[in-house]
Amino acid sequence: MGVIEDRFERNILTTTVDTVFNWARRSSLWWLQFGLACCAIEMISAAMPRFDMAERFGMLYRASPRQADLMIVAGTVTKKMAPVVRQLYDQMADPKWVISMGSCANVGGPFDTYAVVQGVDQVIPVDVYVPGCPPLPEALYYGVLELQNRVIKYDTIAKKQGVEAAEADRIRAREEAQAALGVRR
Repeated sequence: MGVIEDRFERNILTTTVDTVFNWARRSSLWWLQFGLACCAIEMISAAMPRFDMAERFGMLYRASPRQADLMIVAGTVTKKMAPVVRQLYDQMADPKWVISMGSCANVGGPFDTYAVVQGVDQVIPVDVYVPGCPPLPEALYYGVLELQNRVIKYDTIAKKQGVEAAEADRIRAREEAQAALGVRR
């Protein structure tokens, strides 16, 4: 009888439903592709067979903002395009996350003109900045891994201290990331 009991103890896993849902949420982000310029080519190449981001992270491209929980803004955001970016962000379900990919999306890039938004964070809140011009698919990998860590942290704080505390910590982290970008033109 002791042999049978020992076999089952090693194979039983106990957890909570919340933990499973949080693991699933972080491990299968569905992203809204929003490629605006040359960075979109690198974002697309990250999903191709050589890098295969979709399979490695369980991520799917979604064409509808109502089915996505991650927006990757890749490229130059013009002032004419900014309302569209905001509208798509507002249509996404909560909790929603944003990755700003490339120098143009982060700080306007080399385009210090009247028509270019000097950082997509002036339109929507950004969780992770991926630097580069254009950033390599490996940089986008790093951004997604960093975002997954933030999703875990958000879920942990929300469970222990409440959603308000998690949102306050998220806002603080966003402000620190914006400050790290430096003064804008």
